[in-house]
Amino acid sequence: MSRFCVYLGSRDGRDPAFLEATRALGRELAARGHCLVYGGARIGLMGALANAVLEGGGDVIGVMPDHLVEREQAHQGLPTLIRVNNMHERKASMAAHADAFIALPGGIGTLEELFEAWTWQYLGLHDKPIGVLDTAGFYSPLLTFLDSTVEHGFLNARTRSCLIDAEEPAALLDALEARLAETAT
Repeated sequence: MSRFCVYLGSRDGRDPAFLEATRALGRELAARGHCLVYGGARIGLMGALANAVLEGGGDVIGVMPDHLVEREQAHQGLPTLIRVNNMHERKASMAAHADAFIALPGGIGTLEELFEAWTWQYLGLHDKPIGVLDTAGFYSPLLTFLDSTVEHGFLNARTRSCLIDAEEPAALLDALEARLAETAT
């Protein structure tokens, strides 16, 4: 069993495909025996993902700062909810509990978390695989931009290739599991 840290929105988004892909990823994680590590919320895509993993019999670790728990944002049905003091501790705890990272659709918090995990990988602070689920082309503009940063000489091709992308949850998990197997040897 591996632990997948998933960054994603606390809103559902406008396209129903986001919610369905989120639930599909949750079902896949549970079916493959993986543990979900996420921000601990009961709302939006975050809550839908946790519920899908739990409904599939999977394990879930939520990590949430006290101020959000107090605003009643925490998912109370989690097997493990780790309370921390602030957002910095939340991200550090989530990363420490993870074997791999996935970004689903989300806003600035999701993007910030994705880029921080990727930067940490680039700096050699971890060697955990990172992927994005490009549901309904959500990440396509970003991926195109990242390719242009390679073309313009601001990002090397090897670093760019470390960010795995797929349109379907099963395909993304297959690719991340393959990277996990490579790093284990």
